[in-house]
Amino acid sequence: MKIINKYKTVLRHKKAYLVCVICVFAFYSCVPTREIKNENTTVPTVYNNATTDTVNSAVMKWDQYFSDPHLKAIIDTALVNNQELNIMLQEVQVAKNEIMVRKGEYLPFVNIQAGAEVEKVGRYTSQGANDANTDIKEGEEFPEPLPNYQVAAVASWELDVWKKLRNSKKAAVLEYLASEEGKNFMVTNLVSEIASSYYELLALDNQLKIIDQNIAIQKNVLEIVKLQKQAARATELGVKRFEAEVLKNQSSRYQIQQQITEAENKICFLMGSYPKHIKRTTTDFVEITTTPVHAGIPSQLLQNRPDIKRAEYELAANKLNIKVAKANFYPSIGIKAGVGLEAFKPKFLTKTPESVLYNVVGDVIAPLINRNAIKAAYKNANKRQIKAVYEYEKAILNGYIETTNQLSNIKNLKKSFDVKQQEVNALTESIAISNKLFRSARADYMEVLLTQRDALEAKIELVETKKEQLLAHVNIYHALGGGWN
Repeated sequence: MKIINKYKTVLRHKKAYLVCVICVFAFYSCVPTREIKNENTTVPTVYNNATTDTVNSAVMKWDQYFSDPHLKAIIDTALVNNQELNIMLQEVQVAKNEIMVRKGEYLPFVNIQAGAEVEKVGRYTSQGANDANTDIKEGEEFPEPLPNYQVAAVASWELDVWKKLRNSKKAAVLEYLASEEGKNFMVTNLVSEIASSYYELLALDNQLKIIDQNIAIQKNVLEIVKLQKQAARATELGVKRFEAEVLKNQSSRYQIQQQITEAENKICFLMGSYPKHIKRTTTDFVEITTTPVHAGIPSQLLQNRPDIKRAEYELAANKLNIKVAKANFYPSIGIKAGVGLEAFKPKFLTKTPESVLYNVVGDVIAPLINRNAIKAAYKNANKRQIKAVYEYEKAILNGYIETTNQLSNIKNLKKSFDVKQQEVNALTESIAISNKLFRSARADYMEVLLTQRDALEAKIELVETKKEQLLAHVNIYHALGGGWN
């Protein structure tokens, strides 16, 4: 008979176990699933009409890529004092602290608690009637009202069986790495913006010098025209035309001076300082040389460009967030436990084992009805992952196009500069020739005036072309992902 009862008991347990398993599988079948979109990271093997050389200028540090000592000093100061960069650094620290928050969520929480209370229950309650009927020896009655003192350690722990908390922590790590790459991208932009502003300032200095030289030449010719007018070899019209040209260039000079002031102030702002004079090189602007550029191969953009790496980390974090959102459909299993001392008089707290208390509680909580909020969160996590895929692919495409454009720009600007240099040389010689012809009355003042005007415009355009060359040198470094290391 005992064997039969034992067999029935085992059978009941197996049936209960089977019912639980069926319920779990039925519950799992109700969890929605969405397909994760995979990213496309394929890029061309080489840039247009380029070699397969893997030497890449992006790995060069900015203080090696830029040779101007004044520019190096400005960048070095900006990397310490720039407010936007310092704000970004604080955001990076916030993301780093978030890792500790997520990590702590899947570890047990242990708290120490101490408390004291006074309780007076009604006599006609279950507790009050029980106390009244208890056989208490004389001199050992319960105090009324009844105080209670307790000192205990309490622990709670959510078992991370679905890896929801661990995946959340991993997502926080990836978000932190993404913020680090965001900081690196800001450094790259800051270095690029300072270098561009510095070269624009040098170009303005050179333009101011050219205008001053042209004003000196025009004033000299103006004096010659005045003398010729006295000798009846020129008219008042020629005098006024040259005077107007001198005044026009003097007006342009003030405009350039204002642009110089604004360029200096912009650099000061990037350095995190109030307006001041910016120390800069006095080398002839058109003679400035740059380091050779090596573009490497397109696939290196994925490792060198911080914006692409940031998009990659954000995509990985969003993939984990989908798993976190999906785990909310599953039951959460929690354990609570406590151990301590409890008594209605403080002197009894140290009397063990009578005053010892302990408890262990385990619970399972699963969403059953009205799971719309969980479903919406899961759908949103999936959509954010799809968005991150497009952001990542966009960053790769943008990096490749930026690099291709700058490589083409460098090549065409070199050809343009060489042609413009020849034009300036020819017009510079024509100024001397026109002045000689004018003195010998073999050319009129209009020929001299137009020659000087053309030469001035050509020199200004040459400076502009040189500036564009230097900016292209900065932009290709930025496009390749250099400047942050």
